[in-house]
Formats: sequence, structure tokens, C-alpha cells
Amino acid sequence: MSIKQLFERMSDYRNFGIVLLAVGSLFFLGSIIPSDGQVMVDKYISVAASSAFLLISIGFFALSKRYRNKLIETEEGLEYLMNQKRP
Repeated sequence: MSIKQLFERMSDYRNFGIVLLAVGSLFFLGSIIPSDGQVMVDKYISVAASSAFLLISIGFFALSKRYRNKLIETEEGLEYLMNQKRP
């Protein structure tokens, strides 16, 4: 796999993690904000969805870190990271 592909995957996984973290946070806020018509089943679904999105987000951040470490291990990858703007 080329250096550019590794960098693009690292950036993509980081962006996926950020989006899923935001969605998980919104689901969490939906579960803690009181509502008159909210049933306990709705709260459980919201908490489960929040937990799932947050766990998947952590997985994407771990993948991004793995690709970043692969880039840092090589001389060309480290140089490519130094020349790129922060992802």
C-alpha cells in the first residue's frame, strides 16, 4: 500500500470517528433530556444506540492510529506526514 493511500485511510478513519462521536453524543443527550412522552423502552434504545456509536467511534480512532503508526515507521511516511497539513 502506498504512503498516500495510508494517509488517506488514516484521515478517513479519523473523520468517521469524529462523526460517530458526534452522533453518539447526540443520542446520549436525547437519553438524558427529560421528555413527557418518552417511554422507558425509548430511553433504553437511545442509550444502546449511544453506546454502540461511541464504541464504533473508538474502533475507528484505533484504526486511524494504527495507520498513523505505519506511516511513522517508514522514512517516506514520516516525511509525508510532516509535509501535509494536519488531518
